[in-house]
Amino acid sequence: MIIGQIENGIVLDHITAGRAMEIYDVLHLGELDCTVAIIKNAQSEKLGRKDILKVYDVIDLDMDILGYIDPGITVNIIQNGKVVERRHLELPVRVENVIRCKNPRCITSVEPGLKQVFKLTDRVRGVYRCIYCDTQAK
Repeated sequence: MIIGQIENGIVLDHITAGRAMEIYDVLHLGELDCTVAIIKNAQSEKLGRKDILKVYDVIDLDMDILGYIDPGITVNIIQNGKVVERRHLELPVRVENVIRCKNPRCITSVEPGLKQVFKLTDRVRGVYRCIYCDTQAK
C-alpha cells in the first residue's frame, strides 16, 4: 500500500488502533477541502498495531483535545516534504468544553453558557474532575 508523501501538512502517528475515526470526527476533518488519509491497524513495533492520520494541509489542531483522547499521539508538522516539528502529546492539565459534567446539580447544568472545565487530578489513572463541583469524569 502506498500513501503519497505530504509536501505540507500534518501526520498524526501512534494513534491507538481503532481511534482514528473518533479523532477524525472530533477534529471535523471531514469538513476540510484537502486530502485526509486514514490508515487503520498499521503494524507498529512500539504498539503492535496503530492508526495514522495524514492531513495534506497545515491546519490548527487543538493539542489538548488530542492529548485527552489519546495521549500517546505523535504530531508531525511537515513543510516542504520535511518534518519541521514533532510533538509527543500527553494528558493536558485542563480541558475546556471537551467533557460534559454528569452531575445534574452542577452549575454547568443550569447555566448553558458556562464552559465545561475539567482539571487533571490523577495523571497515572487519567482522572479528570469538574472545577465547579469536583465530579469525576470518565
